[in-house]
Amino acid sequence: MSTSFHLRSLGLALVLAGAAGCSSPKTAIYEHENFDDSGTFSRDYPVTDVAACEAARRALLSQGYIITSSDPKLVVGNKSFQQTGETHLQISFNVVCADDGKGTNHSTMFANALQDRYALKKVNNSASLGVGVLGSVSMPIGSTDDSMVKVASETVSAPKFYERYFALVDVFLPQEVRKAEHIPEQPKAELGVPEPKAAPVAEKVEPPKEEPAVAQPAVSEPVTPPAEAAPIAPQAEPAPPTSNPDLPPPTEAIPPLPTPAQ
Repeated sequence: MSTSFHLRSLGLALVLAGAAGCSSPKTAIYEHENFDDSGTFSRDYPVTDVAACEAARRALLSQGYIITSSDPKLVVGNKSFQQTGETHLQISFNVVCADDGKGTNHSTMFANALQDRYALKKVNNSASLGVGVLGSVSMPIGSTDDSMVKVASETVSAPKFYERYFALVDVFLPQEVRKAEHIPEQPKAELGVPEPKAAPVAEKVEPPKEEPAVAQPAVSEPVTPPAEAAPIAPQAEPAPPTSNPDLPPPTEAIPPLPTPAQ
């Protein structure tokens, strides 16, 4: 009996110890907040707060974000991502520009991004059917409504994410500021900015080459009819000679011809 009693007591003690360990409070999430200035969410710029927010706005526009604010010192942009047919992701970017008191042309930009995840939820709506004495009875005949429901929300805290964004803001600062501060040029392809298209080079048009003449086959041409001959004019007959030069002259006188009687 004593042995069995000791074993039961030991087992009960182990159970109570395990229950006490499970019920110990977990470390709250806010205990991880150290509030140290790590520089992840802020950058200093040698421009006014309005100019800094304008560069931030252009940087978000170049990446497809939809700007929903009109305050010159506040920029809010949203971008949606469709991961699968039933999940949806949205990033909300918030940028605040403030004068840091170091000069007339100096400000600090604070940026943070919020990631919201949505999932497709289906809700079945059953129809109610009234039956005399029994009252209304729910029947499994109805419709199904599909809607996107927010299932998670988290602040993006990856330092590389913000480093790429602040580097892109440098690209949209005024040109004279970048030269004065010696801000190095970074490849725009790495920042997601499309390269400007080069003007098309005019192609050199070569004159058409002269091809050797090809003998063309003889083409029959219409024959020109000969000119009509002029009509032959009748020639005048020569007059008979008055005297025969071959006859000898007369030897006797020729008597005169008799005159007609009157």
